[in-house]
Amino acid sequence: MDKEVVSGGEYFERVAPQWDQMRQRFFSDKIRDVVCDSANVQTGKLAADIGAGTGFITEGLLRRGLRVIAVDQSEAMLDEMRKKFGEFNSVDYRVGEAAHLPIADAAMDYIFANMYLHHVEEPLNAILEMARVLRIGGKIVITDLDEHRYEFLRAEHHDRWMGFKREDVRLWFEKAGLRNARVDCVGENCCATSGFGAGTAAVGIFMASGEK
Repeated sequence: MDKEVVSGGEYFERVAPQWDQMRQRFFSDKIRDVVCDSANVQTGKLAADIGAGTGFITEGLLRRGLRVIAVDQSEAMLDEMRKKFGEFNSVDYRVGEAAHLPIADAAMDYIFANMYLHHVEEPLNAILEMARVLRIGGKIVITDLDEHRYEFLRAEHHDRWMGFKREDVRLWFEKAGLRNARVDCVGENCCATSGFGAGTAAVGIFMASGEK
């Protein structure tokens, strides 16, 4: 049977109710702890979770006492977040795109983006936009996929980019004016199996960080 053709936006609207279960097959909760630890997050500070999905990173930030602005292009994803975190008045849900984040200049203490960059049209522009909303001294942490050749991830999960070279990401951070830019391995792969018999994938996950 032929695959139904849908756009990336339609895909995420459709899979939102199942996204938590899908994510658990892709990578473990360890990523969340590594990210929060790397930024040395502090209770009471304000963080943005960009491409928040159903709140994987947001959950870790709430546990550590932060206030969160959760941004996603999918209203359905944000609705799933509201079901989980509705009792928390420290989450602000906002629909937004990579090139135009619905956040004021220099408003954030921390910015996180997990498995987001490979879905945006222009990764450098997305990083520049994150840097715009970060205050001086604030930190950005991005976790995403190393460059790979698993074409089915693009076809079935609507990935725009087949991962990235780590040196490219570091240079993008520097072009965005971020200091102490680093790109490190998190020690875990993102794993996926094709739903149409195209095989399996195991792709390294990197963590890029920098300060404004």
